[in-house]
Amino acid sequence: MVDRAGHTAGGRRGQRGGLAATGAGWSAAEATARQGAIQTALAAGAGVGAAVTLMLAFRRQRHQEHAAHVTAYLAQQVADNTKYDATERRVTDLYTKAVEQLGHEAAAVRLGGLYALERLAQDNPGHRQTIVNVICAYLRMPYAPPEPTSAADPKRDRTAALRTARRRYQAARVGVPLPAEPAPRQESGDREGELQVRLTAQRILSLHLRNERPADQRSVLPAAPAFWEGMSLDLTGATLIDFDLTSGHVTDARFTKATFIKGAWFEGAAFTGPARFGEATFTGYANFHGATFTKELLLGGAVVVDPAAAHAWPDGWWLEVRSDGTGRVVVDRADGGPAWDA
Repeated sequence: MVDRAGHTAGGRRGQRGGLAATGAGWSAAEATARQGAIQTALAAGAGVGAAVTLMLAFRRQRHQEHAAHVTAYLAQQVADNTKYDATERRVTDLYTKAVEQLGHEAAAVRLGGLYALERLAQDNPGHRQTIVNVICAYLRMPYAPPEPTSAADPKRDRTAALRTARRRYQAARVGVPLPAEPAPRQESGDREGELQVRLTAQRILSLHLRNERPADQRSVLPAAPAFWEGMSLDLTGATLIDFDLTSGHVTDARFTKATFIKGAWFEGAAFTGPARFGEATFTGYANFHGATFTKELLLGGAVVVDPAAAHAWPDGWWLEVRSDGTGRVVVDRADGGPAWDA
């Protein structure tokens, strides 16, 4: 149907519909813009999601790496502890066996025990003082040195042999048997073998306490591998034969009531702690030349049996002969106070 204006009814409805759609909805530009915004938002959301996922993955990886690191650290600690325990057990076993050898009746076995202790101390610095204590304890045990044998005298021996032969001849003529010859005197407890053991113990101490670095260079020069630093000695009441602590370096040193047979060598020794020689006896040559004492020095009651021997004393020391023929050591104090004497 065509109205009077010449428009068909359908045309009018289409026009009204288009106007209604334009008025109620969006324009084409707005729709495009809206669609772009939605796509951008979706892309941004996807990016945020990817970032979150990446962050979570990173944190998970860090956690795994940290866990692996902790696990490896704990495993290493367990391995180190196991190794330490095994080493300590081995050291304890060797130490126990060596100490048992020191109590053996055969001198050769006791010597083996000393050498085992020396090797153990050299390889395990943390056990050195304990082993030094064991060696000192051995030297503190009561001991009587073997009596010196008389020098060979061919003339005397020939005369004695002729006298014995004559006695046997005369006894045979009259038919009277001679009494059996006395057996040679044996040293009680193998004192000669014990002497060698004790000399070896002293040599071990002498070797590993010797510090031959000059005093003014000890802070810059490395010590010899054999030097055991920071050791203390307790040789109270010990019997020491030709004891040699030349250039020795010790802390606390106890020689109270010790007996020094033959020589006593302390030349250049350094005592960084108290040095106690009270009531010690020096039967032979004593050499303290160049010895230094950082802390207290105790000499009360010490005796020098042979004052006439060529002893060597540090500056400020001198020997005073007593009425019984023995000597006492007198030490002039640097501060001008009363002398320290023996």
